[in-house]
Amino acid sequence: QVPLVQSGGGSVQPGGSLRLSCTASGLRFNVAAVGWFRQAPGKEREGILCNSDFDDTTYVATSVKDRFTASRDSTKMTLFLQMNNLTPEDTATYYCAVSHYSHCSQDMWTQVDKYKYWGQGTQVAVSS
Repeated sequence: QVPLVQSGGGSVQPGGSLRLSCTASGLRFNVAAVGWFRQAPGKEREGILCNSDFDDTTYVATSVKDRFTASRDSTKMTLFLQMNNLTPEDTATYYCAVSHYSHCSQDMWTQVDKYKYWGQGTQVAVSS
């Protein structure tokens, strides 16, 4: 059974919005750092946001700051990434991930190997 299943994504025009969902199965993500990553064609996977309920900490990449927001519905075991004011530079495959660390920190939140479980990825395409 896949522990993280993503949904949402798609195509949108510049300036539009999308919301990605990530549903956990059998994972207690409320006690773990949760990350969102993206990977554009030909580029490395980059961390864009990390959030932890443990200490109410959030790290956000400069490239998405003030446009992307993470939230979670613990009762439904679902994570959300709200993306507003999208630009063509946001075109990528997006991934949710749950870390084996309990909270986000500066020295781990962007590192792929610090996350144990990954969603299958969902594509976001921004173009006019």
